[in-house]
Amino acid sequence: MSKDVPNNPELEDPEVRIEKLKREVEELTGGKMISNVSEDCPTEIEEKFWEQVLAYEKAKFEVPFDMLVKGGMSLPAPVELNDTQVTLKLWEVIRGLALLGAYLECTDHLSDRELYARLWSDLLREETMLLPNDPDFACHMDPIGSGSEEENFIYLKYYADEEYRLHWAQEWPDDPLPAHEPLPFDRDRHLPKPAFENWSPATE
Repeated sequence: MSKDVPNNPELEDPEVRIEKLKREVEELTGGKMISNVSEDCPTEIEEKFWEQVLAYEKAKFEVPFDMLVKGGMSLPAPVELNDTQVTLKLWEVIRGLALLGAYLECTDHLSDRELYARLWSDLLREETMLLPNDPDFACHMDPIGSGSEEENFIYLKYYADEEYRLHWAQEWPDDPLPAHEPLPFDRDRHLPKPAFENWSPATE
């Protein structure tokens, strides 16, 4: 009499589960997925890696603005809000984005109104990969992350340390290097961060 095969995937051999994950990823990517996993990699870590790859390949790009609205959030135009309302709405958006797995950074050069306007008109309208159910995945939204000349200038002016500024001046001596100025606002250190970035040995 043959033994019944367990229906619960958790009872399967980990190597079997990993091979199933690999096959699913291969089907989704048309065989274009290439990964070299070390032979010393623990099985549980390798399985987690392939689970994350599969979730990423299955995920769809979403528009954060639409997702927030579908979740019940109103997003009025910046001109419709006074300064107090703008600040309250901005932090509502920031918390909403964190629930979607999206996190802001490098915002201290912008006032609350400027940041909300940038989010409302630009950053929230861009299709973005979001995996809110995966605590190990995070989308970082950076108002100066495009690499444009203007945004590089802002980074050098406010955020870059002296080592980076010196390197920049050596690499691109013909580009103007702005004098360093202190950030006019203090928001970034209060922004939500992914759970894995908050981890430290002391939390265990």
